[in-house]
Amino acid sequence: MWIAGSAIAVGGGIWCTYFVGMLALHLPVPVFYMWRTMLSSVLGAVSAAAILLIIVSSERRTPWSCMGGAFLMACSLSAMHYTFMHAMLLRALVHYSWQLVVLALGFSFVASVLMLLMARRARGERKFNSRKLLAAMTLGSAIPLIRQSAMWAVHFHPDATSFHAQDAFRSSPQEVLLVTVIALFVLFLAMIAALLDRNRMERDLHTAKRKGEARFQTLAEAIPQIVWIADANGETTYINKRWYEMTGTRQGEGIGQGWVESVHPDDRDPMYKKWQASVQSGATFEIEYRLRDAVKGYCWYLDRAVPLRDERGRILEWFGTCTDIEEQKHYQQTLQQQIKERTEELASANERLHQEMWEKDFARRTLDEQNEKMMAELKERSQRATLLAKMGGIMQSCQSKEEVLNAGLGFAPQIFPARRGAMSLLNSARSMVEVIGQWHDCEVPVQVFEPDACWALRTGQPHLVVAGDMTAPCRHAAGVNSTYLCVPILTQGEPFGLLHFQATDAAPSLEGAELSFMTTFAAQVGLSVANIRLRDALRALSIRDPLTGLYNRRYLEEILDREVRRAIRSQQPLGILMLDLDHFKKFNDTYGHDAGDAVLRETASFLIRSVRAEDVVCRHGGEEFVVILPTADRHAAESRAQRIVSRLRDMVVLHQGRSLGMITASLGVAALPDHGTSPGELLQAADAALYRAKHEGRDRAVVAPDPAEIKQKSASAGIS
Repeated sequence: MWIAGSAIAVGGGIWCTYFVGMLALHLPVPVFYMWRTMLSSVLGAVSAAAILLIIVSSERRTPWSCMGGAFLMACSLSAMHYTFMHAMLLRALVHYSWQLVVLALGFSFVASVLMLLMARRARGERKFNSRKLLAAMTLGSAIPLIRQSAMWAVHFHPDATSFHAQDAFRSSPQEVLLVTVIALFVLFLAMIAALLDRNRMERDLHTAKRKGEARFQTLAEAIPQIVWIADANGETTYINKRWYEMTGTRQGEGIGQGWVESVHPDDRDPMYKKWQASVQSGATFEIEYRLRDAVKGYCWYLDRAVPLRDERGRILEWFGTCTDIEEQKHYQQTLQQQIKERTEELASANERLHQEMWEKDFARRTLDEQNEKMMAELKERSQRATLLAKMGGIMQSCQSKEEVLNAGLGFAPQIFPARRGAMSLLNSARSMVEVIGQWHDCEVPVQVFEPDACWALRTGQPHLVVAGDMTAPCRHAAGVNSTYLCVPILTQGEPFGLLHFQATDAAPSLEGAELSFMTTFAAQVGLSVANIRLRDALRALSIRDPLTGLYNRRYLEEILDREVRRAIRSQQPLGILMLDLDHFKKFNDTYGHDAGDAVLRETASFLIRSVRAEDVVCRHGGEEFVVILPTADRHAAESRAQRIVSRLRDMVVLHQGRSLGMITASLGVAALPDHGTSPGELLQAADAALYRAKHEGRDRAVVAPDPAEIKQKSASAGIS
């Protein structure tokens, strides 16, 4: 309606301008006009105006569409001119120069292109400026120039022949005035209709904008995070209620720059500088700082904002969120402190080891000044020290406890070639000690014995028993007649195993520096095992959720990709369960976050008890869990999900001596290959089924539909 009314208004204006211009011509003969043909010329003017408005108002345009529109405008304007000339009944002969007609058509095409460009550029301007003035002058000047160029091709020659034209009229001042008044009235009506339609459109847009803002505010209030909006200058214009609940301030105090008062004084300056830099550059704003919580005091938050731009790239607003990362910061600091402590322990142990090695080297240099016998002994010590250092380097590169023990059993005969020996380890229950290896035909009366059977494991110190001394013999060495030494292998101060050395007939005594080597050997083995345990503990921290003890989302991505490839390779099914606790926010709001954490921990324990040993339970995030069921097809996974839903209702969670009520959950079930053959497809199918379970009323398990069924339903919906 707007385009039609505007086309009539602009086209009528073009035709009136053209008509008045034709009246200004001084022709040597009387002029009459045909009404019907004159109306055809008006149609050509309206068509040219409609093409102009359609091209200018379209959102998507190409250079070819602009060129085509300009060509159609030129043709419509030329048709208007020559139809108008045809409507003139002259007592003259009218001749056309076709070369000039083509030239006039080309000039009309160029003028049309200029009109389109100027109108298109001025369309997006909201206020009056020089660009709009230039566009109006271009549009106003183009029509007379096009008419003048079209008149170049017309030549009049007087004709004495008289004629009588039916339905024709001759222009007079009264008729010109009447035509002008009628044309202005039509223009006025068309413009009024266009303006009314345009005002209706603007009201609809304004109503839609208000609804969009209300919908956004409703969504922002539903989000548990802090949501805020700032204008292009960085002034805050909106903050959701979560901010005021957290800070305890009154409504509206955070608008503008008021929110800065809640930032920790040490964080205000760097945060404000980065925010101003982002406002000036338009880059994404992201920083961590502390905010004042009305209950907890200052807590760490992650603030992130992105700009909203218009079609020209100018920033209109900033949309941002603040996420509570206090627990994450706490866990990070705890982990860093543990790493620092372990590193200091390792550095101290290495320093002690280097100190011992230096002392042995110093003793060796001192004894070098003695006789040849001492030289041989020092040479032997040097070889042992070299082997011990080599063993330490290899053990530092070992990836598992078994590699460390194998390296120790391999180096022991080389470091102690004149001694028999055996290595024993405590079992996982620390109730029995088992011999895992020996060298040089060591006498081992028993292969398995209790820890109390060895004095070294009792005291945590090396225990030497000289041959024939019955003061404190070890029961596990009953029957050994030679001198022997038991050295405990300690890891972080706790017994881990035992090294047992026996003297031979060639070297019947165990004394001096050799005892120190044996102690160092055991310490190196224990240090390497402790290093492996520390490395395994750090890896466990990286893949375990600290609250529930379940595998985290990072480990889920790794294990799911591996299990999917294994299932495809072995052509076996694989089940996926995605579980989400119903109304979990109610527990936090009613009983506090500690109660919510208790619910999460109890749910994690319940899931571990409800699955097989080969199944994997992971925390996907928040109150959402994922269970991987190897070799479980679609029906087995659905059965397992139904059993979990029914048994979860019977679970009782106690917090501070009172029950938190019945716990329910919604489950989505997916299986390979029914719902996909990639981790992303399986998780997406399970998530869709979980959403469906939520939508159908919660406290249930829903199986994801087959992809073929979804496609069939989509096709049926499209046909209907």
